[in-house]
This record gives sequence, structure tokens and C-alpha cells, in this order.
Amino acid sequence: MKYVLIVVNLLFLMAGCTQQGSDNTEASIAVVEQYLESVDNNDYDLMESLLADDYLGLGPSLDDSTNKEMALASWKWNTENLYEEVLYERTKTLATTVEEGPQAGDWAYNWAYVTIKYKDGSGPVNLMVNAIYKIENGQIIRSRTFYNEADIYEQLGYRVFPPLKVPESE
Repeated sequence: MKYVLIVVNLLFLMAGCTQQGSDNTEASIAVVEQYLESVDNNDYDLMESLLADDYLGLGPSLDDSTNKEMALASWKWNTENLYEEVLYERTKTLATTVEEGPQAGDWAYNWAYVTIKYKDGSGPVNLMVNAIYKIENGQIIRSRTFYNEADIYEQLGYRVFPPLKVPESE
């Protein structure tokens, strides 16, 4: 919950201090757009070059986290074994620079409509993905990604039921 509150506060802060057209914001937007293209094209070399060595990715669940090595391995495995295609469509990326405080730095946030097609013929699934990226030295050093995992499972035909309540014995 703490991370969600931090991200929501960061979004409001970023919305209030966006500096359209500055060199840093344009560069941050370019990094994010290149990263999304690398995902679309399964370009692992470009993906690797855009993630900082100490990259930390969070989400979509509160306790999900990944580093650079894990993120690259996950994309490779998913595209070799699971995904036929991942298409980032109708994306919009905005950027800002936070001048001071614990979140100081260059940030970009992206909203995307994503379609995932699976190798086994299931799906496709369509989802809205929101991601926030911290950019340093032309690389992504942090990211926080949000999307509705339950919606994906529902589109794939899974059904979710509430847990069974077993009465306590006396």
C-alpha cells in the first residue's frame, strides 16, 4: 500500500510540474519510446542498453520486483515460449523533472493499450498498462508498472471465485 501511495503522490507531483519541451523531458520520452519499441520488436540488445545495470522494476503487484538480468531473462523466455506478439498501441508518454526531495530526478510516465497474442492460440488479451520510469544518463533506472492481472486471466477464460469459508470447529 505504501508504494501505491508514493506512486499516486508522484503522479500528482509530476502532473503539476511537467516541463514540456525541455531537453531532459524530451530525452526521457525518447528513452521510454525506444524501450517500448525494443519490447515490440524483441530487440534484447536495445532493451539491455536502455536498462541501467542497477535497474529495479516494480509491479504490477505490490511485492513484484525485478532487476535488469531478471527482466531480460523474463522477456526472452516469454517471447520464446509464451507470447507470439506484444503490441504497444495508442501510447502516450509524458515527462517531467522533479527538482528536489527523495524522488528528485527525470521521470517519464506512459499509458498504453497493449495487445498480447499467445503462441498456443489463446487470447489475444487487451490491457491498459500504466508505467512510470526514472531516467538517469539515458537509461531506465527504476520503473513501476500497473495493469489489471485479473482482467487478463478473465480474457483467457479463467474464473475467479472467493475463497471457501470453513467454519471453525468448537
